Amino acid sequence: MNDSVDRTALWPLLTGHAMLHLLSPGGRRARLSILIYHRVLPCQDPLFPEECYAQSFDQEMEQLAACFRVISLGEAIRGLHNGTLPPRAACVTFDDGYADNAEIALPILKKRGIPATFFVATGFLDGGRMFNDTVIELIRRAPGSTVDLDSLGLGRFPIGTVPERRQTIHQLLGKLKYLPSESRQWTGEAMSALIPVMLPDNLMMTSEQVRMMHNAGMEIGGHTASHPILAQMENSAAYADIATGKEMLEGIIRAPVQFFAYPNGKPGRDYLPDHVRMVKKLGFDAAVSTAHGAAGKGSDLYQLPRFTPWDRRPLRFALLMARNMLKTGETV
Repeated sequence: MNDSVDRTALWPLLTGHAMLHLLSPGGRRARLSILIYHRVLPCQDPLFPEECYAQSFDQEMEQLAACFRVISLGEAIRGLHNGTLPPRAACVTFDDGYADNAEIALPILKKRGIPATFFVATGFLDGGRMFNDTVIELIRRAPGSTVDLDSLGLGRFPIGTVPERRQTIHQLLGKLKYLPSESRQWTGEAMSALIPVMLPDNLMMTSEQVRMMHNAGMEIGGHTASHPILAQMENSAAYADIATGKEMLEGIIRAPVQFFAYPNGKPGRDYLPDHVRMVKKLGFDAAVSTAHGAAGKGSDLYQLPRFTPWDRRPLRFALLMARNMLKTGETV
């Protein structure tokens, strides 16, 4: 490859790098970008082609490392507190505790030399399944061209094509997401009784995989036990769910769990000021939300914003990250 082709290929990276350095020069003027992920699939999912998979995640980590100084969340928290963040500081985080985090994401992270924090909902370890995955896998595997959920008050849905199945999943999750936890659980079980398919029991990590991640140098964070919408719970129940998750993880990794991620994570909708106080009382050092934005010197360490740019083209990736740096993130 000749020099002119090399320069052309590198131009988006060089342009993005310079732009990001201006926005996050380090020290007290630094901006911390925290990326959020959930699953990293082995290959592209026909039902959700935009979801992260091994090849796309590897490319994104390569791009991230080229544009940012990727550090652990613990190092980032100390830098925010002391005003000593490096230029273009970024962290990588994962929510929920999917098995593919250990099986697919971890080898890629190790290859790229990138640390990450994994926020684990402990109630689904060792063979459990989150309600949204129950809905997704039921509709993915349902036979026929229609699924009839009239008896549950949910309606009838066309599933004859991949786009129809996708739309049905989105509609059902929209109806069920903000139901109380008990109602969601009951509805998931009732749907399973109506749709005659076998559901996977290996979507979430085992306790041994969590321990392996910790031993590999990755940070393990709390994400409650049952992944509820905290804002919909009585305070005593919310506190117990957060505390149980922390206690279970500390028993698994035999080390303190210092960081927490609010389930769903939208300030004012999914968690409230009471829950921020609970997290502090339980001894966490910091917590993250899902409000877009980048953190700065004055940011609330218990409501740090997170973001992921889904466009993987080099210059577009940098532009989206730069735009996100201009936001400070919502708090309650």
